[in-house]
Amino acid sequence: MPLARSLSFTSLSGLEEWDEEFDREDAVLFEIAWEVANKVGGIYTVIQTKARLTCEEWGENYFLVGPYMESSVRTQVELIEPCNAALRRTIDKMNSSGCKVYFGRWLIEGSPYVILLDVGFTAWSLDRWKSELWENCGIGVPWFDREANDAVLFGFLTAWLLGEFAAQCDEPPHIVAHFHEWLAGLGLVLCRQRQLPVATIFTTHATLLGRYLCAGNVDFYNNLAEFNVDKEAGDRQIYHRYCLERAAVRCAHVFTTVSQITAIEAEHLLKRKPDIVTPNGLNVKKFSAMHEFQNLHAQSKARIQEFVRGHFYGHLDFNLDKTVFLFIAGRYEFSNKGADIFLEALARLNYLLRVNHSDVTVIAFFIMPARTNNFNVETLKGQAVRKQLWDTAQTVKERFGKKLYESLLVGQLPDVSKMLDKEDFTMMKRAIFATQRQCLPPVCSHNMLEDSSDPILNCIRRIGLFNTAQDRVKVIFHPEFLSSTSPLLPMDYEEFVRGCHLGVFPSYYEPWGYTPAECTVMGIPSVSTNLSGFGCFMEEHIADPSAYGIYILDRRFRGVDESCNQLTSFLFQFCQQSRRQRIIQRNRTERLSDLLDWRYLGRYYVSARHMALAKAFPDKFIYEPQEPTSATGFRYPRPASVPPSPAHSLHSSPHHSEAEDEEEPYDEDLEAEKDRVNIRQPFNMLNRNKNQTVGLPEKN
Repeated sequence: MPLARSLSFTSLSGLEEWDEEFDREDAVLFEIAWEVANKVGGIYTVIQTKARLTCEEWGENYFLVGPYMESSVRTQVELIEPCNAALRRTIDKMNSSGCKVYFGRWLIEGSPYVILLDVGFTAWSLDRWKSELWENCGIGVPWFDREANDAVLFGFLTAWLLGEFAAQCDEPPHIVAHFHEWLAGLGLVLCRQRQLPVATIFTTHATLLGRYLCAGNVDFYNNLAEFNVDKEAGDRQIYHRYCLERAAVRCAHVFTTVSQITAIEAEHLLKRKPDIVTPNGLNVKKFSAMHEFQNLHAQSKARIQEFVRGHFYGHLDFNLDKTVFLFIAGRYEFSNKGADIFLEALARLNYLLRVNHSDVTVIAFFIMPARTNNFNVETLKGQAVRKQLWDTAQTVKERFGKKLYESLLVGQLPDVSKMLDKEDFTMMKRAIFATQRQCLPPVCSHNMLEDSSDPILNCIRRIGLFNTAQDRVKVIFHPEFLSSTSPLLPMDYEEFVRGCHLGVFPSYYEPWGYTPAECTVMGIPSVSTNLSGFGCFMEEHIADPSAYGIYILDRRFRGVDESCNQLTSFLFQFCQQSRRQRIIQRNRTERLSDLLDWRYLGRYYVSARHMALAKAFPDKFIYEPQEPTSATGFRYPRPASVPPSPAHSLHSSPHHSEAEDEEEPYDEDLEAEKDRVNIRQPFNMLNRNKNQTVGLPEKN
C-alpha cells in the first residue's frame, strides 16, 4: 500500500523496536548484488558489513546472490551443499538445464549463505535473452557494452533462480528479493514482468546519470530539475543502462537510497521519490578502555614517520613531532572526490603557515590508484638510505655500549671523548655523505604512465608545491592502494588511517562516503561536505560537528572559491591545535561511532523489508508506520568544554603554551556519559517475538 510520505534519517528516533513481529519461518530473504563476494566498489563494504546483522535477523532463511568469480571464490567462499531442500532442488534443476550455480558460505562475519551464478557459462543464451528483453520491456542492449551484457545475463539468471525456487517450495513462500544497483536491477524487472510471488526492493547507491554528469564538470545540483534525462543519457552512450536502472526503480515495491542528497537526485533523474532512506553503517568494535585507540594512533603514526624520514632524506629540515598528516583516498575521480579543491586549499594553507611563521609542517597524502609501471627509483632509494642510516646508528650504539660497560666494570667514569674512535666517526661520516641528494624529494612515489596529462600532477605543477625547504606543506602522491606487503609503505589502509591526523574528503559527488565514516569509527577527525550523504547525516545529528572533529564543507550554497577558502580555514585551524587538543578531539570523534553502527542503522533495512512484504502480500502482512518525531535523543549537543565562540576553543595564534591548554575545562568521562544518553542501546534481532503482523509500536 502506498505511503503518503517517505521515511528518512530525520526519523531515526521514530524507528522504535516493534512490539509485534512476523513469523519468518515461511519468509525467505534473497539479497542480490554484483559485489557479493566480488570486491569492486563501496557496495561490497555495505553488503559485507551488514551481513552479520541480517543473519541474526533471518538466520537460515537469508541468502546472498552474486556472480561467480573464481579468483574471489578461492579466497572468500567455502563451497558446500545447500541445507534448504527447496533450494537444493532449484540449484540441481538449473545446473541440469545448462547453468552453473554454486552454493557456499561467505567467509566474513556472520558467515552468510551465498548463491553464485556463473554468467560466463551461460553466455550462449545472451542473444536470446536480449531479444526477450527487447520484446517484453523495449530495452535494447548494444553488443559492445560488456558490463551491460553481464547485467543481462545476471538479471535473467537471478529471475530464473527466484522463479524456480518459488516453484520448488511445497507451500508458497513469502520471498523478499533485495536488489542493489542497476547491474542487478534487471532481475527485479523480470520478477515483476513474470508476476513472480516476490516482494521486491531496489536500492540505488548512486544514480548512473548523476555520476556521469558530475564527472563532466556540469553545475549538477543547481540544475537537477532542468536536465533532459533521456538526452543526457543518450549523449553519454549510457541510455540502455539508464533504462535498466529506471525500469528497476519503477517496478520495485519499495525503492530506497542511501542518503537524503541522493534521494533528491533520484527523484529528479529516476522520476521516483524513495520510500525509505537507508544510511550505510559499519560494524563498530568498541575498545574496553578509551586510551587503546589512542595507542593505536601513536603506533601507526610512528610507522608513517619512518616512511617520511626516508622519503625526505637530505631535506628533513622539519620537526616530525610538529608535523600533521592529512590524507585523501578513494577512486581517482579528480573533481568528484574533491582532489582539485583540496590541492588549491593546500596551496593557500602553505602561504598562511609561512606568513604566520608557523613551526607546523603539513604532509598531505593522496592515496588514489592510477596507471603506473613501477615504484619511483628515488622513492625506493630513500627508504634504502633510511634503513642504512638506522643500521649504522645501531652498530655505533652497540660499540659505544660495549666500551661504556667495560669502563664501568673497572670502576671508572667513562671518558666520553674516548668512547667513539676514528672508525666510528668514519662510519658516521660515510652515512651522512650518503644522505646528500641533488634533487628535491619526489612528489609522486611511482612512475606514472601518463605523467604529462595526470590531473593531480598537473595541478601540483600549477600551484608550485614541489616539496622545497621553504614549503610548510609537502605533498606525496601514492597512486596505488595501500598494502602491508608493499616495499615502500608497508601498511594496510586501516593502519594508515589510524596514523594520520585528519582525513580530507571535500567531494562534490558522494552519495554516502565510507572514507569519512571509517575515519570516524577509528577516532580520526575528517572533512566532509554537505553534498555527501555522510556530511548531511552528521549535520542532522550533531549540533556542532566541528567540535566532534567532523568538519562540514559547504559546497552546495557556495562557489568554488568560497568553498576553497572555507576548507583552508578548517585546515589552518586544525594546524593551530596543540597535541592535547587533538587528543581531546579524537576522543570526541570516536564517540560518534555509535551513530554509524549497523545495530542502529540496520533498522532502516528492516523497515524496508516490512514495507515490501506488506505491499506484495497485503492479505498476510500489515505495515503501519507512524509519523516520525524530531531527532530528539539522537542529536549530540555541543560538548560542555567547548566555549560558545566561532573558534570552538581553537586559539587565534598558532603559538600557544601548554599552560593555556591545561586551563581548558575538560572531563572525558563526564562528556562521554552525556553523549551516551543521546543514543539508545542497539536492539537485538534474536530476542524478538514472532507474529504475522508487522507494525511500529505506540510511543511511550
